[in-house]
Amino acid sequence: MAPPARTSPASAPAPCAPPVVARMTALAQLRAGRKARRIPQLALGLVGYGASVLLLVLSGLGAAGWNVLTEGTAQTLGISFGVATNLISLLVLLAWIPLRELPGLGTLLNVVIVGFAADATAIVVPAPQGLLAQIGCFALGLVALAFFDALYLGAQFGAGPRDGVMTGLVRLSRLPVAVVRTGIELTVACAGWLLGGTVGVGTVLVALCLGPLVGFFLPRVAVRLPDAASAPARRPSRRRG
Repeated sequence: MAPPARTSPASAPAPCAPPVVARMTALAQLRAGRKARRIPQLALGLVGYGASVLLLVLSGLGAAGWNVLTEGTAQTLGISFGVATNLISLLVLLAWIPLRELPGLGTLLNVVIVGFAADATAIVVPAPQGLLAQIGCFALGLVALAFFDALYLGAQFGAGPRDGVMTGLVRLSRLPVAVVRTGIELTVACAGWLLGGTVGVGTVLVALCLGPLVGFFLPRVAVRLPDAASAPARRPSRRRG
């Protein structure tokens, strides 16, 4: 009788690739290397993020969902867009408690810088005149928003309040970033519209395109850290007496 045919062992599943943005405590973020690149990248990303937010608003074609909420809040409370941005950032941080997100230097600076950068952009950049100028302003704002969002996240200093909600929901629900980001954008856009914010075709485009664009830029601008920087701290071994 012929010997039974040997069956090839099942190939082991490929290990999951590590996340582009490491999950670290604030202390681990500060201890991690490459700070000469990470700190300027964080600052540039946050300033560019605030400027990009204002470009979408100036286009008049419909801003991102969070911006619609900010605009509606500013009109309702009679405050500037930048002040409303910082106020919402502080309130959104409360949602981090059940999501168990880890704040960092990027979280703090996001609250401080983004709103002021948006107000500064409003002073120096005039509103576009004509449909073509509005479309150009919107397209620039959308791509720039995704790029600078990825830039500051890739600095590995923690997410801002709004992005922290997204990353927390992605981690808990295990849904794709695009699905979670779209759901958040639509929810806050509706809330902002009820408060008087501007909703347009651009709002829908941002909801559908921002997630994929951030996913495209993030792996290309993220700072790669040594494995030891993102590894959880090991418990010291107990000596046996």
